[in-house]
Amino acid sequence: MRAIPAMNDLAEAQRGTLLLWMPFGLALGIGAYFTLRFEPQLAHFGTLVGIGIACFLLIRIAPFWLKIPLLAVQLTSIGFLNAGISANRKAAPVLGYHYYGPVEGRIIAIDRSASDKPRITLDQVRLRRQNPRYTPHKIRISLHYPRQFVPLEPGRIIAVTASLSPPSGPVEPGGFDFQRFAWFRGLGAIGYSRTPLLEIAPPKQQGWTKGLMQLRMHLASEIRSKIDGQAGAFAAAILTGDRSAINPEMLKRLRASNLAHLLAISGLHMGLLTGFVFAFIRYGLALIPPLALRLPVKKIATAGAFFVAVAYLFLSGANVATQRAFIMVAVMLLAILLDRRALTLRAVALAAVIVLLLRPESLIEAGFQMSFAATTALVAVFAYLRDHNIFVGSGARIPGPVRWVLALLLSSAVAGAATAPISALHFNQIAQYGLLANLLSVPAMGSFVMPAAVVGILLAPFGLDGLAWTLMGAGIDWILFVSGKIAELKGALVHIVKPATSVLALICGGAIVLILLRSRLRLFAITLILVGFWLWNATERPAMLLSRNGRLMGVMTETGRGLNREKGTGFIARNWLENDGDGADQIAASMRKAFTNQGDLTVVDLNGLKVAYYWAKGLETREIAKLCAEFSLVILPQSKTRQADCHLINKSDLRRMGAVAITSKGQALNIIGARQVTGTRLWSR
Repeated sequence: MRAIPAMNDLAEAQRGTLLLWMPFGLALGIGAYFTLRFEPQLAHFGTLVGIGIACFLLIRIAPFWLKIPLLAVQLTSIGFLNAGISANRKAAPVLGYHYYGPVEGRIIAIDRSASDKPRITLDQVRLRRQNPRYTPHKIRISLHYPRQFVPLEPGRIIAVTASLSPPSGPVEPGGFDFQRFAWFRGLGAIGYSRTPLLEIAPPKQQGWTKGLMQLRMHLASEIRSKIDGQAGAFAAAILTGDRSAINPEMLKRLRASNLAHLLAISGLHMGLLTGFVFAFIRYGLALIPPLALRLPVKKIATAGAFFVAVAYLFLSGANVATQRAFIMVAVMLLAILLDRRALTLRAVALAAVIVLLLRPESLIEAGFQMSFAATTALVAVFAYLRDHNIFVGSGARIPGPVRWVLALLLSSAVAGAATAPISALHFNQIAQYGLLANLLSVPAMGSFVMPAAVVGILLAPFGLDGLAWTLMGAGIDWILFVSGKIAELKGALVHIVKPATSVLALICGGAIVLILLRSRLRLFAITLILVGFWLWNATERPAMLLSRNGRLMGVMTETGRGLNREKGTGFIARNWLENDGDGADQIAASMRKAFTNQGDLTVVDLNGLKVAYYWAKGLETREIAKLCAEFSLVILPQSKTRQADCHLINKSDLRRMGAVAITSKGQALNIIGARQVTGTRLWSR
């Protein structure tokens, strides 16, 4: 009976914080949906609807201490249902086989691939001898021909000979699932072309969306013409979202110095832009006494900042990250209009709820996780400092300039610490001097780059924008200078082993509970965080990895993973090495002595257990039987032969299992396929 008073006390302590817990409840349901290894059926969704309705009815009559768990169950059900509805709503045809031949379509997006090749996304796709009903709605093609004779422009209808394949699954069990990524973006096929494009029809003015896209491309081109070199490419990227001119080497330096987030249109850009516009309008009107005394200057400035945010959203392409940033800024501007404090955990929670309801798949993406981790940590820390009058707040006794410097140092440190585990898990690296790089670069971004961009765009119609673009270019040049110098420092980049996704769930979940829970039980959250980092530190990588087509094999050695090929399947090789926390390239990894070659036969020793890998075709049954008698496991990627009483992986097995991870435990081999981890979902059927 003592449990009920204790529950009452805990519930009363949480009174007024229920909104803050709503994103957590939705995230539990969304995470549960994506964790499943099977696709829920209509009966499962119907059961959840019933549970949600029951919770809604019980909440009306239950005591307060019982309302909280009922609300948690209801929110979890809503999150699960919303994720399932979103996944089914995104259903579109996916190419079911390898296709080589003519492709016709309309260009809707232009960017660059990881190998620095121009890449186009097409809709209105037509394939030879392909039923339109089963033709993918959107495809993405990397252009490998050295010169394109047709200008790459949105809206242009083109034809090209291309090699297309369905989106591939994870490159290893538990790895990044590109099939799922492509499903939620409507990509039904990806591929490449080694021939020049042919123009079928020029771009047409078809509605405001196509006109806006052409305006974006025109503006990006104009910016690059006014700001030379990579500074112009940087400026075009942060204003229009066009990253097609970004040099891979520059991107590499930005990542090594933890400044790549300045290139992606995110909450920082949206916040700096709207903040400058808000201050410009508010203080500009304040200089005119008749207006300042008669008009609600603050709310007029807020409305102006909101319209600029809307314009920036559409001008920059309205991608997922920009939509998320816009929602966060819009919620805060709404709070100002309602005479509420803008930067509060309630505003952050409301923005998170909106994003999770509109795009539940955002939960498992690095952008969402890093944005809300940084924002939540910053708001929580500065709210604590304000409430305790520690260098911020009405009772703080620190001079303004010193307070500004301390706030800058602390905000960079807090944001860096909050996002470091997420960045390390998704990108397998930590920039050790990222704090220093951000301290030197972010002020330039807020003081020069974004204000100059606003002034430049406003003055461009009058031909008076030259000085603004010069100032913007100088600010970007400084950022690129800092990134280059920081990236050159010894040990600037540390490579991190990729852990299981559950590790990040423990760390982030523990951090949220630590911030939101108003009870001594919050100390339990520290245990969750420590357990997460302990599991991360104890992560063991597979002793052997095999790609889905069997061409690439990697075996772990004392010096890192050795690969059987020095070129080809580069994307898979790069991902394996990054997940190992290994900074070597494919050529260096192929030189490691991980196995013994005996002609077409490769012999691998896994802690005393011998594995035979035979790539060539034409192996006879008696030869396979001989290998089975000699080796613990036989891998035949090009054979469909199934030998009785033999531990064997053949071509059919690889197609069924996907990429394979092999570990040795004692005198037994543990074999796991990527499909065993992902299961059979909408995007992997």
